[in-house]
Amino acid sequence: MRVLGVIPGRLQSSRLPGKLILAETGKPLIQHTWESAAQAASLQDAETGQPRLLVATDSLEIALCVRGFGGEVAMTGDHPSGTDRIAEVVRKSAPDADVIVNIQGDEPDIDPAAIDLVASLLIDNPETEMATLCAPIDDVDVLRDPSCVKAVCAADGRALYFSRSPVPFSRDRSAEELIENGESPWKLHLGIYAYRRDFLLGLTQLPPSPLEQLEKLEQLRALELGATIRIAEVAHRSVGIDTPEDYARFVASRRAA
Repeated sequence: MRVLGVIPGRLQSSRLPGKLILAETGKPLIQHTWESAAQAASLQDAETGQPRLLVATDSLEIALCVRGFGGEVAMTGDHPSGTDRIAEVVRKSAPDADVIVNIQGDEPDIDPAAIDLVASLLIDNPETEMATLCAPIDDVDVLRDPSCVKAVCAADGRALYFSRSPVPFSRDRSAEELIENGESPWKLHLGIYAYRRDFLLGLTQLPPSPLEQLEKLEQLRALELGATIRIAEVAHRSVGIDTPEDYARFVASRRAA
């Protein structure tokens, strides 16, 4: 089964414009992400010895940056989401990809094993259309932050729901007590996805669903369609670069290494 990694990239970001091409470490941010992702075993092409990995973008600046460090680029039109951008690339340029992994460009320290894990959820579960990852929530601020999406899972790893609210709701015990006692039932959804090719192409042809529009979460469209999203848990999340402060910390950590 052929697994393709795609990093969707756009130049503008509301909190950190042009972040993917910032290069205070000596390398652009997207190159750090590329180099981490390229180590994933599931992306390796046995024939060429190269990773099946590309950047999908509508930005010439990002394209030139990626080509400058030897990465592969697919130019796209303007899209409302990274998922739609990836679907265009898959439809036009990746007819032999069975599983597509959506890798966030602003996560320079992404663990290659996380890419392998999310891909394996589709490889090992033929009935599953889509997969993603989660991590434990052990911080009340993260739990209550609507920008941190919570995942609710069944015992067999199927996603039941995703929400910006702190779900499940604890009626009888406070979140502080549960987290302090190491009994947190909450899971943080991580922004990495794997899709089967046909499912991805079909999903992006459909209009946003009611729950998706309400919560502004694309994955709810798949759940409302009745699709199976399988989730695996990892111990820690990779940190995304969203603000100037995030980037400053990343630069400092690289200079200290």
